[in-house]
Amino acid sequence: MADELKGWDRNQMAERAAQELEDGMYVNLGIGIPTLVANYVGDKDITLQSENGMLGMGPFPYEGDEDPDLINAGKQTITEVPRTAYFDSATSFGMIRGGKIAAAILGAMEVSEKGDLANWMIPGKLVKGMGGAMDLVAGVGRVIVVMDHTNKHGESKVLKECTLPLTGKGVVDMIITNLGVLEVGRKGLHIVECAPGISHDEIRAATEATVV
Repeated sequence: MADELKGWDRNQMAERAAQELEDGMYVNLGIGIPTLVANYVGDKDITLQSENGMLGMGPFPYEGDEDPDLINAGKQTITEVPRTAYFDSATSFGMIRGGKIAAAILGAMEVSEKGDLANWMIPGKLVKGMGGAMDLVAGVGRVIVVMDHTNKHGESKVLKECTLPLTGKGVVDMIITNLGVLEVGRKGLHIVECAPGISHDEIRAATEATVV
């Protein structure tokens, strides 16, 4: 049943994640769906950080306006804003490790009901490196995960316990999936919002983790 549920698409999930951001925040966007959040910040005074050395990312460029030298951590072409600043990776991770970044919006392969996050490797598959995810989840104020609720086999990615190597333990605050929004609490996950056409019961049925 779970793999037949639609709910939000990738852009709608990113738009919903952008609603969690507040004026004055410095925010890091992970690769995948989170990069789309840049298109939905709107008039909010948000400064987006990319760990490859950029503070102040704008939305994606229109076709024909791309600058191949202007890329985010996922190697996608992006745009500047008037206050954009550039720096080296050491400075970038100094911001992250120093607690200067208010929130990170990341993708994930698995999230547990305790807020454990697995998003950097699948054993047996080629891994180029863990990237900045471990630093991010340890250093930022709030971690929001944006991902599909189930995998391509229809199996839940929101679990009682993660089966893949962890990026961080107890680090996730909120999970936004195609089915809805879940908040990580002390005794399990709380449903904050259902995507249009999705019911509480359908979210529970598609979730292996405890939903309280």
